[in-house]
Amino acid sequence: MGSDSVKPFFTFSNKWVILLALTSNEGSKDFQFLPCNEQPLFEHVLETSKHWGTTDNMMYVVGATHPKQFQQIRTIVPDHFLLVPGVGAQGGELASIARYGMNQQCGLLVNASRSIIFAGSGYDFAAHARSAALAIQSEMRVLLSQFRA
Repeated sequence: MGSDSVKPFFTFSNKWVILLALTSNEGSKDFQFLPCNEQPLFEHVLETSKHWGTTDNMMYVVGATHPKQFQQIRTIVPDHFLLVPGVGAQGGELASIARYGMNQQCGLLVNASRSIIFAGSGYDFAAHARSAALAIQSEMRVLLSQFRA
């Protein structure tokens, strides 16, 4: 799918388009790292699409399990928000993502699902889920303060 499939969504004001660039699952290696015009496919997607929208209406999915790729991604789309799944249960580390992926406005929308929803399985599930969510929030608060210092 290309620009003809994406551009119609930019007509909705106050809405965001989220493009898939690099997923956090193991299967990302099946296609997203294949060479395309002498660069990995995910980089080609970023280069090709970065001007379709703006930093105010388009963001990219970039999986937390590929922290070192964030450095190159930020050279291609320095100011776009990145929706970052894969923190926690999939093995993505918030500190690595912050180190390589933060921009001047933070620029990260981090998603940690399984590590929170499966934090407990008994009657005290809500307390365990809350604790897991607060731990991630606390770590991000520290990382943000270090970044801005």
